[in-house]
Amino acid sequence: MRHCSVQVRGLLTREELDRYNALIEVGHFLEAQNRYDLVYPVQKEIDYLIMPAIERLKEKGRQRDRDTAEYLSQQSALQDDDDDDEEDKK
Repeated sequence: MRHCSVQVRGLLTREELDRYNALIEVGHFLEAQNRYDLVYPVQKEIDYLIMPAIERLKEKGRQRDRDTAEYLSQQSALQDDDDDDEEDKK
């Protein structure tokens, strides 16, 4: 069974996390029984289950990029104002 990343698990809701843990347990049991034919559908279900959390993680990254761009534009505007003030003093 393939686990999802810690970041993705951290963004699962309580209900999703409970279901994820149960599916992982079932998958490990099936692997121990050498029932790999049944492990595949369980893994696919896990993959579907974590999709919303992956999207939430992507959105957090996009929001961080937007916040960084806004901060940099503010810093650039402040720097331009400081440069204009220095030129006015000369």
